[in-house]
Amino acid sequence: MPAALSGLDGLDWSALTHAYGPADDVPGLLRALCSPDAEQRHQALDALYGNIFHQGSRYPATAAAVPFLVRMAADPALPGRAVCLELLAALAVGYDEARLPGGVAVAEWRAAVAEVRAQDPAAIRAEYDAWVGAAADEGERRTREFRRDLYDHDRHLEAMAAELGAYDAVRAGAPALLPLLGDADAAVRAGTAYVLAWFPEAAGESLPRLLATLDEEREPVVLATALVAAGLLGDTGTGPELALRLRPFLGAGEPVVRWAAATALARLGGRGVEAAVTADVAAELVAAARDPAPGEPPIPFHEGDLRGYSAASLTLLAEVYPREALDAVTDGLAATSGPASFPLATAALRLAFGEPGTDGPGAFTELTEPQRRLVRVLAELDRATWQWANFWGIVRSWGLPAPRDALRAYAGLPRERP
Repeated sequence: MPAALSGLDGLDWSALTHAYGPADDVPGLLRALCSPDAEQRHQALDALYGNIFHQGSRYPATAAAVPFLVRMAADPALPGRAVCLELLAALAVGYDEARLPGGVAVAEWRAAVAEVRAQDPAAIRAEYDAWVGAAADEGERRTREFRRDLYDHDRHLEAMAAELGAYDAVRAGAPALLPLLGDADAAVRAGTAYVLAWFPEAAGESLPRLLATLDEEREPVVLATALVAAGLLGDTGTGPELALRLRPFLGAGEPVVRWAAATALARLGGRGVEAAVTADVAAELVAAARDPAPGEPPIPFHEGDLRGYSAASLTLLAEVYPREALDAVTDGLAATSGPASFPLATAALRLAFGEPGTDGPGAFTELTEPQRRLVRVLAELDRATWQWANFWGIVRSWGLPAPRDALRAYAGLPRERP
């Protein structure tokens, strides 16, 4: 057995749970992930994503698996170490688009778990009962009853605690990953930078190592990943110095490196960024939101979706470049289909109408021209996009009509034949 799995059989995995019950299959999957056979590793990885990270959820067994994955990633004798790093990042933060462009607000996360832990389940039930009793009619009452009956305080707290527990387990392993920023494998170096990006509480140790990487790294995707990671860690007393450190990369020859520098500087806001530099940042992100240069291999952030990440980053520049940002994101949205449209639609709606609100923006004729154009683009997106309930939810979050026919009617567009 590889040294990375030392102690694996000393844990009572059957007493731990994952998505499908007792986690006694996890040791075998971790062993298979160390196999020299690529197909065995692939099957084990799929299974682990399905049980200790089921649709983004984490479980008591998740945190228990983390130390072994850290040691596997750090063992140069083992194959496929980059996928261990990708899995570690997923276990720590879930689907990362929910954390972007701002990064992990870990203090707020910890406070939210503590608040739920301190709540009285009986008091919560009484609040739900009062909410149901205040329903305006029978239909609303049934909807509220359904939501009340779905709420399980103990299960909710367990899920929140498992997510934070997995995050803290990966954070505890982060120091062992720092040397991998100098690994011979570029995929391992990129994966390490990606993992480190999510732990602002550890930035005092990890940020200097990432900045040193900027001087040494020659692989564009690794360099881009380190730049984005540095930007995400930049609220920890770095002041304008970090922005000054990252600015030269806006002039890099590789498009993905320029994009990464712009993404990091947008995340850092105005600290140490001159107006002319902010214009360059906006220009890079506007161009990527409209027509991103393909990354090969893709950067790990936002599943390699530069257009979606750029759109989210442009919301950080909305006060300075409101029209340019909205126009670019709307252009990018018009060129997407299916789930790739989700982050673009969210960013565009935020740029056009501010934060979500169910009251809606009012009559279509009262909207500004950029707002009307966005609504028309949303309504013209294909059925491969509108088939998703997720997309309906995004549109309705801003009080706009859904499904597609309802939005087309609101925008004065003709009803389409089936």
